[in-house]
Amino acid sequence: MQIHGIRKAKGAYTRRAIYSHELCSSLNAFYEALESVLRKYGFDKFVEEICHAFYADGIGRPGLAPGVYFRMLLIGYMEGWGSEREIAWRCNDSLALRKFSGYALTARLPDHSTLSKTRKRLSVEVHMQVFEWVLQRLKKAGLLRGKTLGIDATTLEANAVMRSIVRRDTGQKYDVFWNRWRRRRGLRRRPTRIW
Repeated sequence: MQIHGIRKAKGAYTRRAIYSHELCSSLNAFYEALESVLRKYGFDKFVEEICHAFYADGIGRPGLAPGVYFRMLLIGYMEGWGSEREIAWRCNDSLALRKFSGYALTARLPDHSTLSKTRKRLSVEVHMQVFEWVLQRLKKAGLLRGKTLGIDATTLEANAVMRSIVRRDTGQKYDVFWNRWRRRRGLRRRPTRIW
């Protein structure tokens, strides 16, 4: 497959051709190792079997393949991305993450709403089974070390005010984060207050 692009060079535009197989010959080292473990132990077959009851055969459009869905969730978890929108956007933007997800350069990745619908369709138990399976295989392959693993899947009612939210990774308050985000994008006018 060939992609044509226009590049500005010293005031003139010139045509360039790039072959997609030249762009991404390998994943980054981490996702390459993770993919080899998933393949070795039959990840796609495993998730298709445990998710089969949640998919209807022959009704409507084909659903998102469970292997793709869980790979995208793993990416979100490993990269620290907390929203399905961010996962979908970043996977669409990265050649390495596209390849790990199993998508060609020109293929359309699942939208965030597809990820959300799939998450709602599958039970918490299925999610736990898949992540425990992945952790066990990573440990067996020597890619994971540790003695204690804690998974908290508690559902709590939230009564949070946006002004009181603090990012765990940076300790930054929501309004500080939001104001920096707006300034970086050149947005000067404060939007209508939503919190």
